[in-house]
Amino acid sequence: MLVLPMSCPASRVRSVLEELRITELGVIEDATLPLSRGLTVITGETGAGKTMVVAGLGLLFGGRADAGRVRPGAKKAIVEGRLLMHNVDAAARERVSECGADTDDDELVLSRTITAEGRSRANVGGRSAPVGALAEIGGHLLSVHGQSDQMRLLQPAEQRAALDRYAGQDHQKLCATYQQAYERWCALAQELEERTRNARENAREADMLRLGLTEIAQADPQPGEDEQLAEEARRLEHAESLRLAAAEAHAALAGAADGEAEQADAGALLGTALRALQAQADTDTALGELASRLDTAVDVVTDVSVELTTYLGGLDADPSRLDEIFERRAQLKALTRKYAEDIDGVLAWAQDAQRALTDLDSSDDALARLEAERDELAVQAAELASKLTQSRQDAAVRFAEAVTEELTGLAMPHASVVAAVEPRAVSKATQALQIGGQTYGAGPDGVDDVELRLCAHPGATASPLQKGASGGELSRVMLAVEAVFAGVGGPPTLVFDEVDAGVGGEAAVEIGRRLARLAKQHQVIVVTHLPQVAAFADLHLAVSKDTAGAVTVSGIREVADAQRARELARMLAGMPDSQLGIAHAEELLAVAAKTKNH
Repeated sequence: MLVLPMSCPASRVRSVLEELRITELGVIEDATLPLSRGLTVITGETGAGKTMVVAGLGLLFGGRADAGRVRPGAKKAIVEGRLLMHNVDAAARERVSECGADTDDDELVLSRTITAEGRSRANVGGRSAPVGALAEIGGHLLSVHGQSDQMRLLQPAEQRAALDRYAGQDHQKLCATYQQAYERWCALAQELEERTRNARENAREADMLRLGLTEIAQADPQPGEDEQLAEEARRLEHAESLRLAAAEAHAALAGAADGEAEQADAGALLGTALRALQAQADTDTALGELASRLDTAVDVVTDVSVELTTYLGGLDADPSRLDEIFERRAQLKALTRKYAEDIDGVLAWAQDAQRALTDLDSSDDALARLEAERDELAVQAAELASKLTQSRQDAAVRFAEAVTEELTGLAMPHASVVAAVEPRAVSKATQALQIGGQTYGAGPDGVDDVELRLCAHPGATASPLQKGASGGELSRVMLAVEAVFAGVGGPPTLVFDEVDAGVGGEAAVEIGRRLARLAKQHQVIVVTHLPQVAAFADLHLAVSKDTAGAVTVSGIREVADAQRARELARMLAGMPDSQLGIAHAEELLAVAAKTKNH
């Protein structure tokens, strides 16, 4: 029998729901439920409205709106829940963030309103949201097991995911490795399909790219060439004015102004001034500093004079060179009109075009290379899928044995559960893999369909859970399944309704014990009519009804200490004030406390 650690610290219990408020729903006029980490049980007389709590949770997390559940005479029913966000997984946090929700001190408030006319509204963290958002958030937070609820573990995809979690870390690594290989294979197969389908269009586009590349290659533009030619053209077009300006400046610096051969040059005059100042530099430091600055000016004037001589010697006014530049610039302009704003952009376009040609290559050789690579990746994915199937089958055997053993203690000694791992039909998938000569439908999770089936007694045919069990039996099977899955992921909050239907005596104690074990790692909420189960509660809520008025009204209160014993006595014999019943209830509480502490 699977035994969950009873010494698991309370800090490991992932409590999510902190409080639930229900207004005008069914027989409940206005009730607030404080929810505890660990095991919370809800008890009450028949018809008092216990199942309205489960119905309220269903509505809060995206369940179908039914105007018939609005309390007679009320305009609308409201369900609000306060969640602790630090226990919410990343996927749920992301969905909450997408709704634009505001969280206060790491808390989140969800609400759902249903009017008497059947209209429904949802609210996530103070922001209006689609009802589907509540369902998506709830899928990560809550799993409800009851006769009329859409149960998470009845969905094939979740059954496969849960089995994968149960199989362990090595199996999950294998799942990730397969998924990577599958995605690479699909990506290449899609690329090959697109190239084949668009071969003619790709060929036309490739031809256009080749024409452009040929034109650019023939012109052979150099980086920045257009700007360099523009600058040279400006010099040639203004060569005479540039020559006159440079010659005049050079004459002024060199001292050879027009008609004045004896005129001293600027360098000589500065040299005379420098020598005069240097002669008195020792007498007055101020003149020394001026001399130092004047010395720099002499160097600058000399350098500029030399450079002007070089500039005048290199200044070209050849008209043929200007014609060459105009012709080259026209050639480059033709490129910039077609491909980019400047020559550097044209060269960048050529690089991009060369890369695009590789992607557009739809020649027979290119397609053959892609086909070979695709087939190689398909073989790799098939090999990993085969290993994944074997690993799932091994885990399925262990899982089925553990759940079947759990059922023995839940008053279903002749029942057994089978985790069927079967090949997926090609018609149920978008891809197909060849494994061992057979073709299977493939997806990112492998080539397997996983289905949990119940065999009610030896010799009976195993049927899907929802078809092979009654409501009460199904809840017990779900309890056994959740107990086996405990500690390997899944929603942090589990809700059970009618889990103890048709059970009593020792089996009821076993149910209570298993729920208490499960509550060591999950927040567990149970609606029960069995005192043996209620005795294991960490928090006990009692629903009571008042039929004094025209309409039955129910309220919910926490019971503890002596009040709890009286509630258990009522559940035992219908006599809350019976001393014998109270004594029996106290004995149940003592046995439960002793069991929980071991």
